[in-house]
Amino acid sequence: MKKTLSVLGSTGSIGRQTLEVARHLGFKVLALSADKNIDLLENQIRRFSPEFVAVYDIYAAAELRNRVRDTKTYVLEAMEGQIDVAQKSGAGVIVTAIAGQAGLEPTLAAIETGKRIALANKEPLVCAGHLVMETAKKHGAEIIPVDSEHSAIFQCLANDLPHRSSLKKIILTASGGPFRGMTRDELKNITPEQALEHPNWSMGKKITIDSATLMNKGLELIEAMHLFDVKPDQIEVVIHPESIIHSMVEYNDGSTIAQLSNPDMRQPIQYALTYPERRPSLTKPLDLTQIQTLTFEKPDTDAFPCLRLAYVAAEKGTAACAALNNANEEAVGLFLSGEISFLDIPARIEEAINTN
Repeated sequence: MKKTLSVLGSTGSIGRQTLEVARHLGFKVLALSADKNIDLLENQIRRFSPEFVAVYDIYAAAELRNRVRDTKTYVLEAMEGQIDVAQKSGAGVIVTAIAGQAGLEPTLAAIETGKRIALANKEPLVCAGHLVMETAKKHGAEIIPVDSEHSAIFQCLANDLPHRSSLKKIILTASGGPFRGMTRDELKNITPEQALEHPNWSMGKKITIDSATLMNKGLELIEAMHLFDVKPDQIEVVIHPESIIHSMVEYNDGSTIAQLSNPDMRQPIQYALTYPERRPSLTKPLDLTQIQTLTFEKPDTDAFPCLRLAYVAAEKGTAACAALNNANEEAVGLFLSGEISFLDIPARIEEAINTN
């Protein structure tokens, strides 16, 4: 098992939980990167003593450099610094958790090292899936997904990878977000504050809004296409509000295999770090007698059209997927700042993909 680690995006939700898991497992943290949250990054430096850190914001990098002069940590800056951290740390596992399309270049740089990539950001595969997977193949990099759904699929397929011809379809589960069951009319006046209240998961703002619109599941289906080499019509999305079954695979003999655990991102993070080994984790064990009921329903793509639009983009190809992702990032930012409505998000995305 590889016991050295670098974390790209260490101050985000996944990055913070990765460091918690790293401490639990006894991994040595060699490098970290962040956008501009240098207060938290400084705390991480003093706690984990990485050799390198990178800060995207050059002014924040300069301030951090001054703050940690008493340590042995070398502070890099800008996109070049993110790429250097990805390539020069020498870590056995590189966790790529930089949010949004900004994570593409560092992810590709990490892949070029030929090491294990614990992939936690969707956008590189959504915007450039073929490039990412071809680069991994060229450099012999091992990509292990961190998203709970893709980790579940990976685990369900782990013992059957040589027999992929028997795979019929992938079933992605979705919590349904905070507005499950609401009609399109009821969604007209949704506020950012309401959309940020996810019923099951604690995540960053952007991904939480994506969950509320079901765009998160749309991005995941595009990601799954590339990770598992399947077509869009081989991926089914099912609403599962309990978030206990994280995804399933169905085989051509009628068998369906599922991965179950409590909703806790530390479990798939740890699996990506230790695969194929399993070790005791920080996740609370599942007690089915306490859960008693697991429910499923079809997604409402009239009230939540983002999921339908993701299927359209997936069928169209790479340019449409990139347009979908970029339009969504912009629209989510505008919604969070109060400049557009909740229903304007899918409207702007549809306009973008119709031009590709």
